[in-house]
Amino acid sequence: MDADLQGMRAFVAAAEDLHFGRAAARLFLTQQALSKRIRRLEAALAVPLFDRTTRSVELTPAGRRLLPLAREAITAFETAVNAVRGVPVPLRIDVYHERFSPMETIRRVIAAEPAIRVEATMRQGLAVALPALLRGEIDAAFGRAHDLGRPWPDELARRRFSLAPLYAFVLEGHPLASRTALPVRDLAAAGIVMPDPGGSTEWRGYLTRLATEFGIPLRFSEPAFGLLGYREMMERDNKAVAVGERDMVLPTEEGMVRIPITDPVPLFPWSVV
Repeated sequence: MDADLQGMRAFVAAAEDLHFGRAAARLFLTQQALSKRIRRLEAALAVPLFDRTTRSVELTPAGRRLLPLAREAITAFETAVNAVRGVPVPLRIDVYHERFSPMETIRRVIAAEPAIRVEATMRQGLAVALPALLRGEIDAAFGRAHDLGRPWPDELARRRFSLAPLYAFVLEGHPLASRTALPVRDLAAAGIVMPDPGGSTEWRGYLTRLATEFGIPLRFSEPAFGLLGYREMMERDNKAVAVGERDMVLPTEEGMVRIPITDPVPLFPWSVV
């Protein structure tokens, strides 16, 4: 059989997430396209790689055997391509998402040191970035190194990078929009509404811990697809109070109000892995 790198990439993504929708989003594919690539690989190998039901996705024994070998094949191919092209290897960093502070940090580094070549990815969580680090696909990743749902890999080192103050975000016209500061007790009275973070277990875990610690009602709405979806969530619920980093890039500045949270100031702990 001919090498099928597209099928291998689709298989590895689906095997790591055990969710075809999230795997497709990581590869910027439709779920139908991802499934087609996996079926093509299964047909070439003449074995099923996944057991799929309406509720779960699991690897078959053949899929479990293939996974580490598929990772090695993808890494070897990328290494060979870079070697033949003579392309200097960039520093490959996962910045979580473009609207959070790690991306701005990378921008400042590049501006200060133009000779540094950086290739940024946005896997939106260490739950997805850690396997990529272990495979050698990236060199570093930013995120919150807790609530990942698995033991910390011994092969990876982590270091606290920053503590980002949280702000509340509301639309103009919201009862809290005129506030210059929002004590936690008032945030508890209003509650927090956030888009469902999906596979970002560390962000979900942080919000859950924050809500539990201070008695803040927390509700997750449907996932927000892109910045426009984030904005639309708030417009549908005009009493919604969202939270995020002080310097987070908003869906649109127009009509959006940032309010510092105080007494105490919640801090989001970024680590670099």
